[in-house]
Amino acid sequence: MRRLAFLLRPGWLILAAVVVVFAYLCFTVLAPWQLGKNADTSERNRLIADSVRADPLPVGQVLDGDAGAATEWRRVVAEGSYVPDSTVLVRLRHLDGAPGYGVLTAFRLTDGRILLVDRGLVAAVEGARPPAVTEPPTGTQRVEARIRKSEGVVPERPPSVQDGYRQVYSMDTAQETDVLGLPLTPVPTGDRGGYLQLSENQPGAFTPVPLPQLDAGPYLSYGLQWLAFGIMAPLGLAYFAWAEIRERRKQRADTAPEPTTAEPEPAGPEDRIADRYGRARR
Repeated sequence: MRRLAFLLRPGWLILAAVVVVFAYLCFTVLAPWQLGKNADTSERNRLIADSVRADPLPVGQVLDGDAGAATEWRRVVAEGSYVPDSTVLVRLRHLDGAPGYGVLTAFRLTDGRILLVDRGLVAAVEGARPPAVTEPPTGTQRVEARIRKSEGVVPERPPSVQDGYRQVYSMDTAQETDVLGLPLTPVPTGDRGGYLQLSENQPGAFTPVPLPQLDAGPYLSYGLQWLAFGIMAPLGLAYFAWAEIRERRKQRADTAPEPTTAEPEPAGPEDRIADRYGRARR
């Protein structure tokens, strides 16, 4: 055990603590984070692929809870009319790599319920100001859209009125309810209410928000890498400790004194006489 006493020195103890904390984070935080993102992305891709193949549902069926829990990305059809003077612009969007705005409008169904509708993207003027946004068509319209989850809100970025338009930073049904002063009905999406995102070539639609690429991304690879790092870190510590033990053994072997052979003492007079006497008798 004395040969392992060096492991109790402060430097080795600090290194061991760092390795333990790092391995713990790899297994409990970093790897689960990446693997969770991989699971979410795979589920999103599955829902999008299913929605592409499935026929659109009447939106009333979703609102009444007859479409199941997983409703995001589902294609729906809605019949009703756009609510006049209900345009809200969403800041910090991009269109073809340039600054743009998202355009939100309220849509009143034939049964009286009002939904939030994303009409698509418009390009900013001179990269900073919103363009003149055309009002949606009047009268009864039949639109096809996808269900999207609300994005949530950022408390540090409240709604405002600029350049003659109500402007927000996220597409959120609850927030737009307050901004418009209308009783918007959130579309059920499981964990929070959602809205409708118009498909291409629909009445009142601008450039639609493109669908995400159906690619799982690098999250699975990153998750496996963090697991590997969590395994390699303790193994690396054990290797360095073994290398230190081996080096100390080598140093002790190099510095140990070599064994010596004792030379016989010179024979005295008595020994010489006895030796001659013995030879004479033989």
